[in-house]
Amino acid sequence: MMTLFDHIGELRRRIIFVLVFLVAGMILGLFLADPVYNYLVSQDPVKGMKLNAFSLWDGIGLYMKFALVIALVFALPASAYQLWAFVKPALGRREQRATLLFVPFVLLMFLVGLAFSYYVVFPMAFNFTTDVAKHLNLEETYGVIQYFSFLFNILIPISLLFELPIVIMFLTKLRILNPMRLKKMRKLAYFVLIIVGVVVTPPDFISDSLVAAPLILLYEISVMLSSIVYKKQLIADKAWEEEYGT
Repeated sequence: MMTLFDHIGELRRRIIFVLVFLVAGMILGLFLADPVYNYLVSQDPVKGMKLNAFSLWDGIGLYMKFALVIALVFALPASAYQLWAFVKPALGRREQRATLLFVPFVLLMFLVGLAFSYYVVFPMAFNFTTDVAKHLNLEETYGVIQYFSFLFNILIPISLLFELPIVIMFLTKLRILNPMRLKKMRKLAYFVLIIVGVVVTPPDFISDSLVAAPLILLYEISVMLSSIVYKKQLIADKAWEEEYGT
């Protein structure tokens, strides 16, 4: 049986693995930064727009931003696997196999969230801000760092929120959460998700609703998936009691 110090040592080892993947992802990201950048600036709404550098460090800073975002894509599934490996000794053989299946879906849900935030949320936010600038007769001169910071500040939080169903299923499988507790937390969860929708979108009801509604739907899907996992656990517990119970 592992002691507290053994658990701390194991956790430290897992964190080191994650950091190694993150650094390797950043190195790969430096090579992928050019094609990703060229693709993004060739798409609407920035296509044909002149982006400016306001500092000598802007070019280097842009490379590092892209490297970090690309590294995050690679580090997420690696982090999920290391988390699974850390809790694996506390799980039964069946639970080990079931929870391991969640790992590839971490990347899948992140990519789905990335697509939703880039193709749906970002154009709304960009068009709103530019319309306000035109209404005020402001000359639009955009810095490349400011533009991509604006873009990533929308993409990353929403993409991470799309991991919600996977996280909740995993925690349900570990018996940390259950559908009853999630239903009790529903009002608080709705409030938090609506706040996120308001923060990352323009301040108008339609844009807020278009973002908050999918996030709330994600929470309800998470509750439903948690219920499925929980019911299977109850059936397995009942079968165990009937076979081994006294």
